[in-house]
Amino acid sequence: MVKGAAERVLGAKKTASVYVSGGHGRLTVQYERKPTDEEMHSIERAANDKIAEGAEVLEFEMEKAEAEGHFGAAIYDLFPLPPGVSRLHIVRIPDWNINCCNEHHVENTLQIGRIKLRKARYRNSKRELEIEFDLVQ
Repeated sequence: MVKGAAERVLGAKKTASVYVSGGHGRLTVQYERKPTDEEMHSIERAANDKIAEGAEVLEFEMEKAEAEGHFGAAIYDLFPLPPGVSRLHIVRIPDWNINCCNEHHVENTLQIGRIKLRKARYRNSKRELEIEFDLVQ
């Protein structure tokens, strides 16, 4: 949810890393600066608005070539794809986000609960923005 919101608010397209454990997480995206407080509020608001929609979260597998032909580079982030992978596990929230991911996800965005953004760190040397967040019920 945070990635889709960061993409809409900031235009950040590529994810460098994602970490979620329990109710806490971090999303690191390629970006050129630290966002303003207003931009951070807009990201949080956009993510929570999408959660409140109760959007369906689709999970499916496709042959790699078929997925690339249908979705293009949008399914990939900056994570290396292991050699020899011929089928991809795709997670898609229509009109929001699509990615390859081998983790299990919720069936509906309402199951996520609210997101509270905690802080943002910008690493100029890597041109990466890390957004820390909590899931709150």
